[in-house]
Amino acid sequence: MSTTALNTSIATFASGCFWGTEHIFLKHYPPAQNKGILKTTVGFTGGNPLVTNPDYKTVCSGATDHAEAVKIEFDPSIVTYAELVGEACRYTLRLLTHTNTEFFYRTHDPTTVNRQGGDIGTQYRSAIFTHDAEQEATAKRVTEEVQAKHFTPKRDKIATEIVSAGQWWDAEEYHQLYLFKNPSGYQCPTHRLHW
Repeated sequence: MSTTALNTSIATFASGCFWGTEHIFLKHYPPAQNKGILKTTVGFTGGNPLVTNPDYKTVCSGATDHAEAVKIEFDPSIVTYAELVGEACRYTLRLLTHTNTEFFYRTHDPTTVNRQGGDIGTQYRSAIFTHDAEQEATAKRVTEEVQAKHFTPKRDKIATEIVSAGQWWDAEEYHQLYLFKNPSGYQCPTHRLHW
């Protein structure tokens, strides 16, 4: 598992506009409530490796193939990587507030390619960027479970990419915590709990 100082780990997810992705994770795992997420950063990853330090305008042009993503620093002793991806949440079950929280997959439409709602382009793709072999195996296992439980019965197929995390570029400062600073700002309608 990818860890940093003080036994924290990193997870990186893309599920459309990064404002909404960051907002929904922090809304349900607020750092002040000690639910496991310590910090988030929105930025760009998964693009053309020859493009360095892309900015929002360039990424939105479609010329770089980067995804808008959120990098999550979390405490795996409180919330596991599998729980963030989509496995039944041990923490939430312990508190008896939900029966399951297939979180990443619950918060957007993972069946669309390069799109979330009206947001269209490669930057809006659904992707899990893994930081090591354990994360990759977990992401694939949880994806198969969520596919069988929620999408196969509806004859839908998850289109989420599961790829190794590459170079990360922070988005401009005004994008960080955007919907907390601008509560009436644009939020893609797919960024909600779907089940």
